[in-house]
Amino acid sequence: MTDTYCPECKMFTEVVSDHSAGDTVCSECGLVLEAHSIDETSEWRTFANESADNDPVRVGGPSNPLLADGGLSTIISKPSNDFISSSLGRWQSRGSNPDGSLILAFKTIATMCDRLGLVATIKDRANEIYKKVEDQKPLKGRNQDAILAACIYIACRQEDKPRTVKEICSVANGATKKEIGRAKEYIVKQLEVEMGQSMEMGTIHAGDFLRRFCSHLGMTNQAVKAAQEAVQLSEKLDIRRSPISIAAAVIYMITQLSDDKKLLKDISLATGVAEGTIRNSYKDLYPYASRIIPSSYAMEEDLSNLCSP
Repeated sequence: MTDTYCPECKMFTEVVSDHSAGDTVCSECGLVLEAHSIDETSEWRTFANESADNDPVRVGGPSNPLLADGGLSTIISKPSNDFISSSLGRWQSRGSNPDGSLILAFKTIATMCDRLGLVATIKDRANEIYKKVEDQKPLKGRNQDAILAACIYIACRQEDKPRTVKEICSVANGATKKEIGRAKEYIVKQLEVEMGQSMEMGTIHAGDFLRRFCSHLGMTNQAVKAAQEAVQLSEKLDIRRSPISIAAAVIYMITQLSDDKKLLKDISLATGVAEGTIRNSYKDLYPYASRIIPSSYAMEEDLSNLCSP
């Protein structure tokens, strides 16, 4: 029971909800405060995955404005003991669905996003990007998996949640980094033609990847905070390295000053950056160690423990 203001009692009182009638009743005077309210909770718990085709849910998914029918089309089931219904279902399946390829592409994008742990806004943005490109020019003859992966990469950039091409490649069903790169350039070109202006992709910073990389390596909170501060300070330096390489080099530098040192190959595996690239980036950052590593994490004399590049 919850407290609600009752105009009859002229005070806040406890109310009782009658779910069968949809009424909200004051427990003090019995006044019906709200009648025929709609219960928006589910009717029952769903065990569709356990009960095969016996899912009792009578409603479909939400509407999708990217599809011609809004994603609200009717599908006729094909029961084995009803000749008429079975025939209708068979004839419907033979008919062409203009959104068939889109639905399949959206399902693939959703699967890739789930494997990467991406939020729904990025998935929706990737769907929009694919729909725009598909409407402007057919994608037949192109690597479909690379196109879908490139849509996700662009969506991540636009939503300020970038992922590395190697991370995208890991869920791209066999598409290579080169194929995804070419697909990204093709999509950007097509969208720029449609908009008539350059496409905003968002700026990548080393800090966008840092926390995720640190999590993969199991670093302590203190080390993560020190690495974040070091990355922010490194952006003020003239280090001409990619943000991912700088993030990997900072992690290597921070872990060398802690008791839980990380091997270079482990950092390379977690970040997707080659060991040689991490060494070169570390070599560029090493002269500025005293400027970027916070004093709360390591004192000046502690920096002598850093290995020479």
